[in-house]
Amino acid sequence: MNSFDFSPLFRTAIGFDRLARLVDTARVAADAPSYPPYNIERTADDAYTLTMAVAGFGQDDIEITAQDNVLLIAGRAPQATDEGRYLHRGIAGRAFERRFVLADHIRVEGANLENGLLHVALRREVPEALKPRRIAIGGRPQQPALEGRAEAANTQEGQVQAA
Repeated sequence: MNSFDFSPLFRTAIGFDRLARLVDTARVAADAPSYPPYNIERTADDAYTLTMAVAGFGQDDIEITAQDNVLLIAGRAPQATDEGRYLHRGIAGRAFERRFVLADHIRVEGANLENGLLHVALRREVPEALKPRRIAIGGRPQQPALEGRAEAANTQEGQVQAA
């Protein structure tokens, strides 16, 4: 089966078209080349590390861009100067481009290139407005009173208490 039919979902739900695009993107990404190899590690509840093997690439050869929930890592192969010296060249030095779809509220914190491995730190930061909040249960619901009505209510309460 090469595709999914989301039409039953779209009949009763609104706003799930992004889910259909995400599934299509994942299906296409599965057919894409797997160079360079990478790991995705969960380092904490809301923290992740993407580690990519980029042997032969320097800091100036790699470009990392995050835009619209997509992380793009592109490597431009350095120019080979001694092409005639190699009898066998097994270390891949070709250009690459990898795209990763990021979930909502995932932010790229930074990147580090060490020993041929590119480490990209990611963190989920949910805004305060979207976090669950505890609602206190009170007695009577309080309604905002207008100034004139509040004064009248206070006068009436004073008369009742005096009687």
